Formats: sequence, C-alpha cells, structure tokens
Amino acid sequence: MAKGYLLTKSKYIRGLQCDRALWLDVHRPNLARYSAEQMRRFDRGRDFEQAVRDSFPTGHNISLDLGRNTSAYPEHTAKLLDENPEAVLFEAGFLYDDVLVLADIVCQRPDGSLDIFEIKSGSKLSDTYRRDAAIQHYVIAHCRPLHSFNVIHANPPADNPGSSEQSNNSELPFTIVDLTDDLDAQSDTIAHNISIMKDIALDTKEPTTPTGQHCLEPYACPYQHYCAQGIRQLALF
Repeated sequence: MAKGYLLTKSKYIRGLQCDRALWLDVHRPNLARYSAEQMRRFDRGRDFEQAVRDSFPTGHNISLDLGRNTSAYPEHTAKLLDENPEAVLFEAGFLYDDVLVLADIVCQRPDGSLDIFEIKSGSKLSDTYRRDAAIQHYVIAHCRPLHSFNVIHANPPADNPGSSEQSNNSELPFTIVDLTDDLDAQSDTIAHNISIMKDIALDTKEPTTPTGQHCLEPYACPYQHYCAQGIRQLALF
C-alpha cells in the first residue's frame, strides 16, 4: 500500500464487486491476470481519453510531472490550482478519507470552483460509470468547491442516438452528461462503503468469498484464476 492513502477509485470499484477482490488488489496485486481483450479495451480507452483531452488544449498533465509517484499528486495538484485561477489539469489528484482519486480533466473557474470531466469510452452512461463518478465526486467535493461533475462518453452510433439526458455538441465525437445533482445525494452511502472497505483492506486475513456471477459482472475479475484454483497463501507485507 502506498504511503498517504489506503484506497483508490479502482480499488473502491473493485470492492463494490467483491470484497475478496478488493483485498487481493491491496495485498496481492501481482496475482491479477488480464485477458488480451481486456488489454485491447484499455488501449481503446486511452486512445479515446487522449482524443477528448485534445479538445482542452491548455491542459497540463500532472502525470508528466510526477509519473508513478501518486502519493505526491494531491499536493502538486493543490499547488497548481492555487497558482493559476483558471487552471486546466489532467490526472489531478485529490485525497480524502484515505481515498485517492485522479480526475481525468479538472477546469478551475475564476471563483475557485471546479468543473470535473470524467472520460469513459463507452457509448452510453452505464450504472458502472455512475458508480465510478460517485466515488470521485465524494473525494473531490471534500477537497475543493465543485461547480459541476460531468461524465464524457463516446457518441452512440447514428442508428442508436441514445437517451434524452445527453448534453451534446454535434461537432464533437463525444457526449457530456452533468451528474452533479445525482452525485450530491450519494455522500452518505459513499462514506459508509468506504468505512467497510477500509476494514477489509486493513485486515491481514484474506476473505473467503466464494466465486460466482459477481466474478464476471460488471467487470471480469482479474483474480478469477486464483480464486478458482482455491490457492491460499499468506499475504506479504
């Protein structure tokens, strides 16, 4: 576990799916195995993310400053926001309640409030995207005043225009959906989930959660092979 935080957005999402997968993510991440298709999906997501970022030409990518030193992201982010009233940042870090999140795009307004844009390569706003946005909103809203929290996703195919909740500029290859009001109402639930997940992450004993449909939905778990084999090894500290 990295110094300064216990959970991340990805670990929180993992914990919603399976407590054992969360524990493995914290203590035994070397056991994760990703399929070729999953890796291709990651690549497509990165390509789409870059395409969206290109529409924010003044953006500064914090990962270019700090690389994998994620513990330093929140302090560096705060410094850049304090120095530039209208900063546009990529991979901005925020830390609250032992949870670290890195926001895809952060745009600061002159009054100091933030517009957050989370980028998703899918062509519709799924429940998993909403859960992903919820944990980020919770952490960031406790660090800085928020003006809006938005999810950017790819435009649906022309023959499937999508839902009426979309707010889209037809000249752009993506849709922006403002989830601010929905996410504001989830704070208590998020805090409760985090409390449970921190206990799981700090436990020295691996959960014995059995395999099941949750190993496949909403994401294929990278620890399926391990759990299916019934391997039990002591966690390394």
